[in-house]
Amino acid sequence: MSAVGVIGGTGMNQWPGLEIERRIVVDTPYGAASAPLLEGRVYGTRAIFLARHGEGHRIPPHCINYRANLWALHHAGVRSVIAIAAVGAMAPWFAPGEIAVPSDLIDYSYGREHTYSDGTPASELHHVEFTEPYAPALRRVLIDAAGRGGTSLSGEGVLAVTQGPRLESVAEIRRLVRDGCDMVGMTGMPEAALARELGLDYACLAVSVNWAAGVQGLGDIHAEIAQSIESGMSKVRAVLGAALPALSGR
Repeated sequence: MSAVGVIGGTGMNQWPGLEIERRIVVDTPYGAASAPLLEGRVYGTRAIFLARHGEGHRIPPHCINYRANLWALHHAGVRSVIAIAAVGAMAPWFAPGEIAVPSDLIDYSYGREHTYSDGTPASELHHVEFTEPYAPALRRVLIDAAGRGGTSLSGEGVLAVTQGPRLESVAEIRRLVRDGCDMVGMTGMPEAALARELGLDYACLAVSVNWAAGVQGLGDIHAEIAQSIESGMSKVRAVLGAALPALSGR
């Protein structure tokens, strides 16, 4: 069994350096996961990787089977989940290409299967405690790992989770800023809540890939995203390289 799972998103649909030993196709009660679980060894540590958007990056955020994904990881023995998320930045301290470890979130998504307590005869009603959406101990591992590896973290902050797959309007970003958000992504929920329902430690490594609408200029956003993903994901891999050995003994 592997205790550590990594969910890769935009910019990390594959995990360079992961020596794959086994592809696991899990038959879940909620349908198929986005992709087979890839179990192997990386940085000398055993881990499981799941491509959130599927092999070939084909599944849009609102169509991801989040329940199947988290259930499959749990069933495979994962106990700690590190979610990689490409986000747009609203806070001035979070320039494209930088990474952060969010401390809180606000969910603006809708119409997604967001709980295992779905009212079916086989389900149970659970009111999970969600004061801190991200596991503090796991966040601390990531923050400490960045320090040990010499990788700078821009900060922490609040993640807004929007529906996607389109990007947001200027007025929408202004609303998110008024609500206290620092960054915006499309996949953080219901992923974090489902992990909590399953008793999994869950934390996010967020990569700033562009300035959100109206925050900075109107350049070629797709070129900005491509450039920022390349630099940001190298920092993500460095943090993971320092964090996974610390997690493997937990």
